[in-house]
Amino acid sequence: MSSLFPALTAGGPDGDDRPALRFGDRALTYGGLRAAAAAVVPRLAGAGRVAVWATPSPETCVAVVAALLAGVPAVPLNPRTGERELTHVVGDSEPALVLAAAGDRLPEPLAGLPRVDVAAGAPGGGPARGPLPAEPGPGAPALIVYTSGTTGPPKGAVLSRRALATTLDALADAWAWTADDVLVHALPLFHVHGLVLGVLGPLRRGGAVRHLGRFTTDGVASALADGGTMLFGVPTMYHRIAEALAPAGPAGGTDPAPGAAGGLARALAGARLLVSGSAALPLPDHERITAATGRRVVERYGMTETLMNTSVRPGAEPERPGSVGTPLPGVELRLVLDDGTPVAGDDGETIGEVQVRGPHLFTEYLNRPDATAAAFDGDWFRTGDMAVRDPDGSVRLVGRRATDLIKSGGFKIGAGEIENALLAHPAVREAAVTGEPDPDLGERVVAWIVAADADAPPAVADLAAHVAEQLAPHKRPRAVRYLDALPRNDMGKVLKRALHG
Repeated sequence: MSSLFPALTAGGPDGDDRPALRFGDRALTYGGLRAAAAAVVPRLAGAGRVAVWATPSPETCVAVVAALLAGVPAVPLNPRTGERELTHVVGDSEPALVLAAAGDRLPEPLAGLPRVDVAAGAPGGGPARGPLPAEPGPGAPALIVYTSGTTGPPKGAVLSRRALATTLDALADAWAWTADDVLVHALPLFHVHGLVLGVLGPLRRGGAVRHLGRFTTDGVASALADGGTMLFGVPTMYHRIAEALAPAGPAGGTDPAPGAAGGLARALAGARLLVSGSAALPLPDHERITAATGRRVVERYGMTETLMNTSVRPGAEPERPGSVGTPLPGVELRLVLDDGTPVAGDDGETIGEVQVRGPHLFTEYLNRPDATAAAFDGDWFRTGDMAVRDPDGSVRLVGRRATDLIKSGGFKIGAGEIENALLAHPAVREAAVTGEPDPDLGERVVAWIVAADADAPPAVADLAAHVAEQLAPHKRPRAVRYLDALPRNDMGKVLKRALHG
């Protein structure tokens, strides 16, 4: 396997002045990043693994790059994690050190760890000389990323150097990603989407990252207009973009907003690639963005344990909002029925659990051989995601097995398509769909609604009729619960287990 970062090792002298990272008015060239990381590398010698206090800052990027160059696995820590969960993660991963920006206050669970202050620049302002350590083999652990812990304490997914390189190279193939690309994003840096794709991806290609610090539509417009070629975001961000481009009108139509919306539309239209991930992008947002910009938002599908599994190929596939594309190079994917039988053929109708295998998979859950074994069907990883596969091989997700597959009246119903139908109703701003026990149907469909007008929420009968007309009568919600906002995590995913809590 080649170096993870050719531009920083074999091809990257200390004096390389190509742009690498920019956070607001703070920037690092490739030479500056190499120097800053090289200054940290000697302090990591002999560490079994290190924690990284993953704030949205260049210091986080320097810390992770330093660990990878040193061959030491890094454990990115979410700065917003509560004390109980952070204590679990630190106790489970047992890092030898914690890397953080100088001046960052660390919480109590990290107080007992030796600390290495990381600077976004070499000591004294000059380049750091000297060779870097030899890179470990492709199977060596690179990152340990903790899952969201929706079914118990978070588990540490061990990601190898091979897995990182495989998934990033596969995305480069699918997206024609090159050193000329400038990626814009505002995603957190403790997660696969923001850190692996959003930082390590550009660095592996020799391109540049412009991190907004925090998401704003004005920030997106400015960065794209100033040379950005790609935008990575989650559905919550794209929903806000859609709202800024074309706010919902009183009758459910859209009215182009004046002024700033025009600049945003031009900036998005000028980008080479708009990518959404981490959850399904609702169809109404797809349509509003395309109508305002002429650009299609590309969706891809992955998770912490698998990195990226599929993606839409821009320009190479028919317009099909809702599709997450076809398997990436090196990824094998199948759908499996409840009894373990693989789905025969791709009919676009039969729902099955997505299982994948390939070199992009995680190695294990740290300290959890039982959980690791349970996660696999032979050498196929059980994703827990439910999907259908169209005749051309493209995948359409319908939800998670645990929360989004509803078995009602003998039918298997995917929550995702009902949510898209509800979002097309003019009186609905946000929607989530779950199932709950029903003595007659087994489970009944429940809609959780944030109304466009809180003083005039849509009636249950109106929503049920709307879904029945758009989809089928058996998919209509039998109960509707009204909320001020849907509970979401840091990546914008709806926390459906919290809805029934």
